[in-house]
Amino acid sequence: MTSTLAHPAVSARRQGAVLACLSVCTALVVGFVAAINLAVPRLAASSLHPSADQLLWIVDAYVVVFACLVIPAGAAGDKFGRKGTLLTGLAVVAAGALVSAVAPDVALMLVGRALTGVGAACVLPNCVGVLLHATPPERRTHALAIWAAATGIGGVVGNIGGGALLGGSWRTLFVGVAVVAVLCLAWAAAVAPRSARHARRLDLPGTVLFVAAVVALLLGIIEGPEKGWSSVPVVTAFAACLVLGVVWVLLEARVRHPMLDPRLFRDARLAGASLGMAVAFFGTFGLFYVNASLLQYGRGWSVLRTGVAIIPVTLPLLLGSRHVPALVKRFGVPATLTAAFVITSGGLAGLSFTTDLAYPWYGACLFVVGLGIMLAGPTLTAEIAAGLPLERAGVAGGLQSATRELGSALGVAVVGTILTASFTHHLPHVPGGRGPAPRTVSEALGAAPGEHSAITAAFTHGADTALRAAALITLLAGVLVVGGITRAQRAAP
Repeated sequence: MTSTLAHPAVSARRQGAVLACLSVCTALVVGFVAAINLAVPRLAASSLHPSADQLLWIVDAYVVVFACLVIPAGAAGDKFGRKGTLLTGLAVVAAGALVSAVAPDVALMLVGRALTGVGAACVLPNCVGVLLHATPPERRTHALAIWAAATGIGGVVGNIGGGALLGGSWRTLFVGVAVVAVLCLAWAAAVAPRSARHARRLDLPGTVLFVAAVVALLLGIIEGPEKGWSSVPVVTAFAACLVLGVVWVLLEARVRHPMLDPRLFRDARLAGASLGMAVAFFGTFGLFYVNASLLQYGRGWSVLRTGVAIIPVTLPLLLGSRHVPALVKRFGVPATLTAAFVITSGGLAGLSFTTDLAYPWYGACLFVVGLGIMLAGPTLTAEIAAGLPLERAGVAGGLQSATRELGSALGVAVVGTILTASFTHHLPHVPGGRGPAPRTVSEALGAAPGEHSAITAAFTHGADTALRAAALITLLAGVLVVGGITRAQRAAP
């Protein structure tokens, strides 16, 4: 039964506190995606001894679970209460981070990462739900723009905060995340208002199918270079993804309360905005994965200096995000998104040609990427929020969060896979070497410590190739997004 309790009025002062709190919570769970990238070199050389594939899974386990459960978690917030689900999520984030902090091997590390992903999935969509119900209609666009900026800034905060925490052991990163999650829990408990509940069944079969399809897709992408794209395990993974995806669509179209009704995407505007969110974060988090190792291996920078070096990306987000709604109103959604994707693609391509140049050139390209994120984030968030009614705010938040995190997971998997394949191809020949070629810098240096310069050059070449691929994919996918949204606007009455 739907609750009949009316949502109490929220004062303007409390609205500001709620927005600030939810922005910090969002920056925490989004920033954790970026922060782990800084730890990749240390994890590679740690007592865990992860392979290149396991490194990608350490990064992506959190993002995959996050992406796959974010829509069900949004629906759970609609049903059980958004504030309670948000607080539960923060507690689970803290618990999962502590499990990773004490992990003695890769297996337990992955368990902790997945558990943290469950908590993050409960946090992000319910931040949107709480925010929409705590903000009057005339201020929602402004509040959403600031919150969307927090999702972009979260990546930068993760880099800088992660760099500071990783000054000691990689384990301090996870301890720090647990502490911040507990502080956010206390803050949200004090300021976040409760909202009405809506009777809605949770679609467990649909959720399981969705998770399985996404895991199969990423398994094929990550394992392809090592096992061979035509190998039985890889072909089986892609086939399983296709079959599970089809079954999921058929199931969701028949159940009364689907996790996500695929018929929603008949609305070309909503479908285009969802794809656009995935594309924008594909390039962004593909960059974060490459950038962290590139600056540490290629330039020999410390982890803290590497984290600080990402600051140029955040400047447009901090200074320009609040002006994006006005730009959209003046120039329209298609024109704004065209600029966003072209600028993001250009920045990624520019980075691939400045890896050996002085940092100001590299930093300038990071700034350009930030401009693209600044334009895309608020625009796409508003488009998705406008595509669903207010009583489904949790699902709306879940949808835009899911597309963002799926894009992030694919960005890490695809860009990381291309980087590893190119790096392995350009490694110097090791006389007398036996067994498979090293697939991480740590493995390569262990096999041939005298080839440090050649090994780092091979890694830089791989990073350049991966960045150019990310730029091309972002541009081509952006063309599809803008075309679909433009056609939807022309067809609208």
